[in-house]
Amino acid sequence: MEKFTKLSGIAAPLPLINIDTDMIIPKQFLKTIKRSGLGVNLFDEMRYDDAGNEIPDFVLNKPQYRDAQILVAGDNFGCGSSREHAPWAIKDFGIRCVIAPSYADIFYNNCFKNGILPIALPQEQVDVLMKEAEKGANARIEVDLEAQTVSTSEGQVFSFEVDAFKKHCLLEGLDDIGLTLEKAAAIESFEAQAAQARPWV
Repeated sequence: MEKFTKLSGIAAPLPLINIDTDMIIPKQFLKTIKRSGLGVNLFDEMRYDDAGNEIPDFVLNKPQYRDAQILVAGDNFGCGSSREHAPWAIKDFGIRCVIAPSYADIFYNNCFKNGILPIALPQEQVDVLMKEAEKGANARIEVDLEAQTVSTSEGQVFSFEVDAFKKHCLLEGLDDIGLTLEKAAAIESFEAQAAQARPWV
């Protein structure tokens, strides 16, 4: 998993509350077990019309937000079903950080497992960042995971809380498999001892 330390990028404003996982990645795209290739279908029903054409007014279809790496959204982001395809689609599009007042618990935890930093901030601070994001390419938001800060292009700095273990995993680029591989030597030692003690197994 790619490490997350600092990120300075364009933020896309999505001022909607209760964005559920079906809005993030509709059910017809859940057949794949690959983590790649879903970015094109991120927010599919909001991005495209029935003929598959882009809807120009949707934020991620606007030229200034096509390369957005940060998403500023409304309260209760990622609610609904627990599909892990939702963070897969967000990451595959190129978004590494989501900022919102609150998240559904399962989606929040799935973000960390997939290299995405979900930041929860008070509504008034999210409002400031939403206005910053509306400036498009004229403003870049900076996220510093080590310092646990979000900074606007005008120098406003907001601090955020993050679980120490989840922070460690993002900084080191460790998903569940990576965490297991950190203990590879201990596992091999245990297996060798077990093989000697119980050769019949």
